[in-house]
Parts: sequence; structure tokens; C-alpha cells
Amino acid sequence: MENPVSPPTALLTSARRPAQLEAFGRLLDVLDRLRTECPWDKKQTLQSLRHLTIEETYEISDAILRDDLPDLKKELGDVMLHLIFYARIAAEQGAFDIADVLNAQCEKLIYRHPHIYGDVQADDEDTVKRNWEQLKLKEKGNTAGVLGGVPTSLPALVKAMRIQEKARGAGFDWEQPAQVWEKVKEELGEFGDEYSHGDPTKMNAEKAADEFGDLLFSLVNFARFAGINPEEALERTNRKFISRFQYLETAATASGQRLADLTLAQMDVYWEDAKKQLAQPKS
Repeated sequence: MENPVSPPTALLTSARRPAQLEAFGRLLDVLDRLRTECPWDKKQTLQSLRHLTIEETYEISDAILRDDLPDLKKELGDVMLHLIFYARIAAEQGAFDIADVLNAQCEKLIYRHPHIYGDVQADDEDTVKRNWEQLKLKEKGNTAGVLGGVPTSLPALVKAMRIQEKARGAGFDWEQPAQVWEKVKEELGEFGDEYSHGDPTKMNAEKAADEFGDLLFSLVNFARFAGINPEEALERTNRKFISRFQYLETAATASGQRLADLTLAQMDVYWEDAKKQLAQPKS
């Protein structure tokens, strides 16, 4: 008899739980052995792993943007290893172990979802987010303020998004997208006034940079209202530019030309061709 449960759904059933727990335990066992027997693993510290974890996290992001699920599986495994490695090092220092980490996370999720585990009413995403931010503030005793939980080391574009999300959670936000778009136009005008059409004799570089920052912040704000992740949107454009520029380079070489010898008009012909060719759906 054919299995009525499709493969994706089958992966979500509770029948998989023993296999999942066994696999997690196996990873813990493997790391335990590596930590005690491998010269490289024995030397690692919280500090030495930090930059590697950041790299692995970006590789997860890269796999997601490429919609490459096989690669995502691999990258998730790399990050999972790092997470249990940190917990292992902390356990060696007598601070906590992986069980403490997971139990604390479960308690936090239960506490911050009172609409699931309690009697709070939350029928839409915005209400859930506001409740989440308010509960976070309550946990911290409100000593750090609404924006205190935004990591200082976040990339500026991501940080702008998080700042705005947290402000929204506190009720400080625009009401309509049209208002945000008006703000974008206002900031663009102010930057244009300060930039003075690029005339260095009239331009205050520091003030122009400030106005440009304001413009970017307002664009991030509008992206949030439009349901667009600005970091992902910019990365997609980066990838698109790279693909088109590489096409330009390859096409120029194939025609016996050096890129450095082409005029901008000649490059633009290849660029327009790249836009057409690379926009075609894959067969």
C-alpha cells in the first residue's frame, strides 16, 4: 500500500523523533571524542571559534539565497557543530552544558508565546511581535531600554532593520507606508541639497555622509513596510551585478577584446545582452 504521507510531511511527524534524538546524541559523542583526541579540536576556545561561526552563518545565508537545500543541510550541520562545541567548552568551565542551553531556550519560547501556552489573545503577526518585545523588556527589567538588545556588532543594514523592528514593538512607528515613502523623498531631497551636485567647493563631506545615512535608514524603513528584507535584497542585487559583469568579461574575451580597451558604450552593449541572457528561465 502506498504511503499516504508525502516525504516532506513524513519528515515532520513525531515518528521521526527517536531518529532525530539519536542523531543529536551521535553528534555529541563524536564531538566528545574529537575534543579529547584531536589536536586541533583540543586547542579550540570560545574566542577561536567565534570568527569561524560567523563565516559558517554567512554560508547558511548564501545557501538560502541560492535555494540550495543540499548545501543548506551541510551548512546547518557545520553551525550545529559549533553550537554544541561552545556548550562543551562552557561545560568544561563548569558554566553550563547543552542540556541547560536547550532547556533555557524551551522555557524562553514558552514564556514569550503566551498566546500559545497561556491565555493571551494574539491573532496577527504584529501583536505577536509586540508581545515578544515587551516580554523581552520585562525579562531584562527594562534596564537596557528598548534598543538595548540590538547587538552593537551587527552589520549596519541589519542593525537598522532591528532598531526599527524594536521601536515598532514599543509602539513607535509610522502608521502607513505612504508616510514612510514621503520620508524617503524628504531625506533624498536633504541629501541632494547637501551634496550640491558633487561640487567639492560647496559640499560638506561629513554632513553629506550624515544625510546619506538618513536616506539609507529611511529606505530600510520603507523596505520593512513593504515586507522586503533590505539585506537580502541588496545581496540579490550584488549577485545579479556579479553575474552580469562576469558575462561582460567572458563575452569580451570571446570576441578577442580586452575589457580595459572597451569604451563604456561598448561595455553597455554586452551589459544589455547579459541582462537578456541571464534573465531567461533555466530549462
